Amino acid sequence: MADAGTGERAGAALPRPPAMSDVAKLAGVSHQTVSRVLNDHPNVKASTRERVQSAITELGYRRNEAARALVTRRTGAIGVITEDSPLFGPTMTLIAVENAARSQGTYVSVATVTRWEVDSVQATLEHFLDQGVDGVVVIASHDEAVRAVKDYSRKLPVVMVGPGQVSGHIHTVAVDQYAGASLAVGHLLDLGHRDVLHVRGPSVWLDARARERGWQDAVLQAGIRPAEPVQGDWTASAGFAIGRSLLGRRDETPLPTAVFTANDQLALGLLHAFADAGVNVPREVSVVGFDDVEGSEHFFPPLTTVRPDWAALGRRCLERMAAAIERQPAEGVLVGARLVVRSSSAAPRA
Repeated sequence: MADAGTGERAGAALPRPPAMSDVAKLAGVSHQTVSRVLNDHPNVKASTRERVQSAITELGYRRNEAARALVTRRTGAIGVITEDSPLFGPTMTLIAVENAARSQGTYVSVATVTRWEVDSVQATLEHFLDQGVDGVVVIASHDEAVRAVKDYSRKLPVVMVGPGQVSGHIHTVAVDQYAGASLAVGHLLDLGHRDVLHVRGPSVWLDARARERGWQDAVLQAGIRPAEPVQGDWTASAGFAIGRSLLGRRDETPLPTAVFTANDQLALGLLHAFADAGVNVPREVSVVGFDDVEGSEHFFPPLTTVRPDWAALGRRCLERMAAAIERQPAEGVLVGARLVVRSSSAAPRA
């Protein structure tokens, strides 16, 4: 029952939401000018733009995105497919893409897959196609992801984040893992190390293989024959076990003077094993990682590592998505990384 004190009748129509014409009237401009301001058109005077934006704020105007999509055939939304994983690289990539999308007013819808199987990935792509997204970003960590997505770009604009380049119609964006690894190993070589061991990541991962190649080529170019890399995964537990194994054999095989690990978690486990055994890092062994995970400056000792430019990765991904939507020729883009030197690396003991 309606409150008699309000003077409102039960079932009375709700007030009409403000329209673009209301904004134009309040700002004293044309409907077309309001449209130009909403679409960030450059040919609008600053004073006019400010007047229109003030009217939008005062009225609480919100653009009808559904109507806009009918006209432009663009929803302003993209899908993102990533794997159901807590690993640092895929997580930071997702955050970078979301931040870049938000900065340009693009909405992101995220779907995770447990395994990169063709059927499940393509079902997710079909779901996004049904939603009418403008395109899909696939955060592709390893080979199965590339195979699952490779033939789908004719139906929907696709950008893959991870591979350096993929044949066909898929735009790609990736951190230059090879160059980053070269920076890490070059740092150790410049310090005077000639025995740089590599603890590698899983061989099915694109990043792991690129980082291994960067290590190997840097060592070979220095005229050094690289030792056989040690197989790890991405976990601190694996790094700890590898450290224990190296320590257990040191009566027969001396410890290397330096270790480059495929990621910071492996380095963390290695540092733990060395600390337990009383091995001084970096006086006896230098350790360098990759990723610059949150807290790596508080490892013991603070970790020298490689920091990818995550913000640039997100921006370049959205640039490639715009190109894919416009059906421009596919292109592969590499994003840089920089070395962060801390106290886990030093010149080898004389």
